[in-house]
Amino acid sequence: GTESGAQKQTSSTPCHLEMADKKKAVRGPIFDTSLHVLKGALVTALGIRTGRSTLNVNCATVNSGRLTLQGIEAPLTAEKEDLVRTLVRNKVFENAPLTVFTAQRADAERLYGETMYDSFNVPATVTQLRLVMLPEWNLNCNINPVLASTGLLGSLEIVKFKHNEAKKTLEVHFEARPTGEDLPLAQEIVMESLPQLQEAVPDASIEGVAGTDAPTDGGDTVTPWIVDVASSKGVDYDKLIRMFGCSKLTAAHVAKIQEVTHVEPHRFLRRGLFFAHRDLDTLLNNYQNGKPFYLYTGRGPSSESLHLGHLIPFMITKWLQDAFNVPLVIQLTDDEKFLWKDMTLEECQRLARANAKDIIACGFDVSKTFIFSDTEYIQHLYPNICKIQKCVTYSQARGIFGFSTNDNIGKSSFPAIQAAPAFPTSFPHIFGDRKDIFCLIPQAIDQDPYFRMTRDVAPRLGFFKPALMHSKFFPALQGQQTKMSGSSETSAIFVTDSPAQIKDKINRHAFSGGQNTEELQREIGANLEVDVPYQYLKFFLESDEELAQIGADYSSGKLLTSQVKNRLAEVLTEIVLKHQENRAKVTDEMVDEFMRVRPMSCLDR
Repeated sequence: GTESGAQKQTSSTPCHLEMADKKKAVRGPIFDTSLHVLKGALVTALGIRTGRSTLNVNCATVNSGRLTLQGIEAPLTAEKEDLVRTLVRNKVFENAPLTVFTAQRADAERLYGETMYDSFNVPATVTQLRLVMLPEWNLNCNINPVLASTGLLGSLEIVKFKHNEAKKTLEVHFEARPTGEDLPLAQEIVMESLPQLQEAVPDASIEGVAGTDAPTDGGDTVTPWIVDVASSKGVDYDKLIRMFGCSKLTAAHVAKIQEVTHVEPHRFLRRGLFFAHRDLDTLLNNYQNGKPFYLYTGRGPSSESLHLGHLIPFMITKWLQDAFNVPLVIQLTDDEKFLWKDMTLEECQRLARANAKDIIACGFDVSKTFIFSDTEYIQHLYPNICKIQKCVTYSQARGIFGFSTNDNIGKSSFPAIQAAPAFPTSFPHIFGDRKDIFCLIPQAIDQDPYFRMTRDVAPRLGFFKPALMHSKFFPALQGQQTKMSGSSETSAIFVTDSPAQIKDKINRHAFSGGQNTEELQREIGANLEVDVPYQYLKFFLESDEELAQIGADYSSGKLLTSQVKNRLAEVLTEIVLKHQENRAKVTDEMVDEFMRVRPMSCLDR
């Protein structure tokens, strides 16, 4: 729905609704913003291509007009019309930002191909393109100004759909009712690197990512089940961001969190241990504007107790719940462990309740927290599970998760079970039938495939895409080539370990970046990037000042490895003993209350 993507100077002042008589067909930012919202909704609902599917547009007034698609074989069913309207309404409510940037034509065509073009051709003489992106919704080569965000449209009503069977076209007549008269425009920004296709449009397969069986650069493998890297420095997280198509979680995001909560950010945020995200900006802006969200995290119960790596998502989730004052749902995937492990279902169910005690010991507020196991709560999840399963083909599931013909069929069905809690109607006792509630999922980056699939499905079911926060892996004691595992006693420190066991494991098994002799250590200092004790301190030592001092002294040779390991043993012993004390206070009756299906009036801030 554009004229040409050739770069030209556009106004940077707010648009004025009275810039023209409404009787005149004057195209403006409201009209063009409406086109972007509509096009993404139609592509999502109808499963059509973004590129070359717009035949033409017609501007009736500054706020209304018509978008015509080509290649539409049949009229829309009433169900499809309702879905398009829901998608449009949600995208406006989401108040999603629009991004405007320029790119060399050759670079843009290499990345986006035909996706950014409509039915007409941009002249061959044009070498630089101006692009407008509504992230994961629409990308278009466009010279026209657009609003800064979709919420400024106020409301966007589809007046009618009109299908022409002979021409195979679909007209969508619409009218926007903007929020005011002086509306800010999206400003052109300079991109350090161009966004990937999967960041821009909804129709690049399942958000355009390769299957989890595909290794990262250099032969590294990161999947929901395997983390195996070659470098002693651990995972290259910048490469993971590029491979998965997510965005960096920056200092600006951390500052925004502090701004909207008035709480000092958690050390995991301050130190960049949560390093990537999807749609965190949108969630924070909407929270600031009074729109609710809830938290969702989970645990796969495969062992009697948690290790320190398991505590990380619960620590950050506890902090987020307190800082934002929002409800939380915690999924115990006893079914998943039964399907993947050599365990009986009864054992997985027993471990789910045992692990629930460790989770409760983290200090969650029972009035705002619902813990559930899949096998006990499945009847409430099942309607959404069915809808999700219908949206994902087996070919897509194999491409995302790497399932083989030797896998049991339960594995193929499980991703929809993990996806369902990201949708609020899975919890009618908490949210009723409301779909206008956002979801934030803190997780390790290896769980991203599940929620890339979830985010692809969400708009087609009338839900908001869940926002994600990705953490770095908590490494095994032996080094950063793999994450800590509960199946290896010597690779992990468990919350049931004694102070003597903690000290012994650190001294015997924690990989050191220090030198082999005291003399060399004094002369050269330690390599902090590969030193496991220092990396553990980054996760668990609260004081930024002490961490910085240890880093400086250890890397310069002033501190020896034994001294750093001793300090780590002190820090971890304090955390583990406190957890054991809290765990001892958790009764079966407390577990029953956290897991009871009950009303929870906890959305009001």
